[in-house]
Amino acid sequence: MADFDVIVVGAGNAALASAVSATENGAKVLLLEKAPVEMRGGNTHWSGGVFRFAFDAPRDLEFLLAGIENTYPRFYEGVTPYTYDDFMGDLQRLTGGQTDPELSEILVSNSRDTVQWMHDVGKIPMEPAIGLSGVEKDGVIQFQRGMVVRAEHEGVGLSKSWFATAESMGVEIRYESAAVELLQNTKGRVSGVRVRGPDGVEEVTANAVILAAGGFEANTHMRAQYLGAPWDQAKVRGTPHNQGDGLRMALDIGAMAWGQWSGCHSTPISADWGHFAPRELTDKSNRLSYLYGVLINRLGKRFLDEGLDMQLFTYAKYGRIILNEPGGMAFQIFDQKTVHLLEPRYSTSEPIAADTLPELIDKLDIDDKPQAVKTLEDFNAAAQGPENFDPSQKDGVSTSGLDIEKTNWGLKLDKPPFHAYTVTGGITFTFGGLKIDGQARVMGTDWRPIPGLYTCGEMVGGLFHDNYGAGSGLMSGAVFGRIAGRSAASEKS
Repeated sequence: MADFDVIVVGAGNAALASAVSATENGAKVLLLEKAPVEMRGGNTHWSGGVFRFAFDAPRDLEFLLAGIENTYPRFYEGVTPYTYDDFMGDLQRLTGGQTDPELSEILVSNSRDTVQWMHDVGKIPMEPAIGLSGVEKDGVIQFQRGMVVRAEHEGVGLSKSWFATAESMGVEIRYESAAVELLQNTKGRVSGVRVRGPDGVEEVTANAVILAAGGFEANTHMRAQYLGAPWDQAKVRGTPHNQGDGLRMALDIGAMAWGQWSGCHSTPISADWGHFAPRELTDKSNRLSYLYGVLINRLGKRFLDEGLDMQLFTYAKYGRIILNEPGGMAFQIFDQKTVHLLEPRYSTSEPIAADTLPELIDKLDIDDKPQAVKTLEDFNAAAQGPENFDPSQKDGVSTSGLDIEKTNWGLKLDKPPFHAYTVTGGITFTFGGLKIDGQARVMGTDWRPIPGLYTCGEMVGGLFHDNYGAGSGLMSGAVFGRIAGRSAASEKS
């Protein structure tokens, strides 16, 4: 007889969703967390806690945000419906049509119901994502499409709530317990894991194993191998414990690699931080308000269209672009017309400030300072005044005559003092993973499911390619975590 019905490897959003789901469906569950208790929770702790999901009308959100109009009387005036077609269209557009058709269909069609399940069964309290995607206009907070709701207290609150629910349901959680190998019986069924814990190595058996151990974003060797230079030198935005262990264990027994192993979710973050973002500052290393300013590299040149789209549709690919600039960094420059629009996370850094643009450039670590001054002068000559500027949506306020136009929010930098922030590309999670079917079963290289093995979260391959829409990762983790838990609970030894 197996020690447990289901073993879950990992302890982030997807892992805990699967553990709660399996328990809800009658399984006795063990959850293995490699990290010590004070570092528990995987990348979820560093996340903004926001969920991208489909809904047809603003008041469809009332079940998550009961009484919100007592605090924000005109709340629903700033909410735009985000339908199935909207979500699927964004996913297709951002991935260049490369998203796995079966998995994307499951993600989008199950998104709203899964958020409600998280709220009702997972006991995850929700709040509006004002600091992340809300901009006030004419007394109404305007939210970016699909980016309205997040877990209360962001990723920290999400993680805390998941752990509380799992523990209250009887999930056994072991810390400092790293799964190092999958066990299989003579029929090839996954029958447990070999675990290295505080007291040594032991074998723990189960009817099914769910791998939810994250990608390989914290593993320097694997980043160099699959992502290439300069990713081996990238700062890691999340946990140092996501070393690709789950992927390695699955591939060792014949699992099929799937998705874009050369791609990842990257993020513009402060270049002044260390190799790993401080845990106590969670997601506050992010620097995503670039659309309201100008980005220049160490050669003193602009290198991308800061106003291509709302930041939550561009930040994942712009982090990669920044990292590939000279020195792996750049500078975001703003004037006083827009500094009030910077997201609150900028408050964790002191801006470099000056009363003129030449004085500001002189303070920055730029190799060609005359070129930088010329770049900003050329930008101002091509930019517009504030008359039609609208920070809540793509406003068409474009520059004219530049090699790289700024297609929206193209305001002159002409109101001092000017502020600059350093930025680099930080890695959040990797896109390459394992192939699964609609039941979250891991597929082997023979195109058959590996009996007893499931996966969810960042380990699922095929959903994201080149770019990423904010809130999709946590939503995917919850959707496929719920499916994996339900499927694994039905396994019999």
